[in-house]
Amino acid sequence: MTVLFGSLLVLASASAVQAAELQVIAGGGIAAALNEIAVLFERASGHKVVIRYGTAPELIKMAASDLRFDLGVAPQDVWTDAAARAQLAPGPRPDVARVGIGVAVKSGAPKPDVSTATALKQTLLNAQSIASIPASATGTQLAGIYERLGITEEMKFKTKAQTAPRQIADAVANGQAELAVFGLNVLIDPRLEIVGPFPAEVQREVVYVAGVAGNSKEPEAAKAFLAYLMSPPAIAVIKAKGLNPG
Repeated sequence: MTVLFGSLLVLASASAVQAAELQVIAGGGIAAALNEIAVLFERASGHKVVIRYGTAPELIKMAASDLRFDLGVAPQDVWTDAAARAQLAPGPRPDVARVGIGVAVKSGAPKPDVSTATALKQTLLNAQSIASIPASATGTQLAGIYERLGITEEMKFKTKAQTAPRQIADAVANGQAELAVFGLNVLIDPRLEIVGPFPAEVQREVVYVAGVAGNSKEPEAAKAFLAYLMSPPAIAVIKAKGLNPG
């Protein structure tokens, strides 16, 4: 009953303000979930949501530039940048979703062992090529893992750098790379088979944090969307798309 009442309050607050066009910047790794949540919010509130996606470095540039946005849903690495963080208004900045890193192969291909740190290291060293996005929040986490495993230099030569999450599955499905290594939610693709997550001893998560922009032209609508991201319908989508809420 409490959960239902909370959901009704979110929708009521969204409907109480005049219909607005919200400008949102967000991490590409959460696109599948956020696109679906935005549609649900639009139906419930009457607002329109326009989303620009980017990698962590791109989002930092967006946030710190003159680009107008009302809400950011970005990896926490983005908001640790002082210039980007300065663009957010005071107030709640909740963790919306989180996801660990995993390995996938082309559907039907043999699945290597990634069950332990030692096995993962050997699998990565044995791979001819790996599709990933080094210039991203996940790429930053991977760099730390590779350093811990002592394979930083080897991975530089094996990695086939992509520019957007959807290209990772394309590269493996088309035979341009042997392995896909990225956030587990991005690896959900009918052309791929997920081998498994990184083992716990080296696993790192990317956490998506939301905040309202300090210069938002639609602050009330932005706050309503922020609240909706924490609602039961949004949480259901987040889980369905392979991420963990909060």
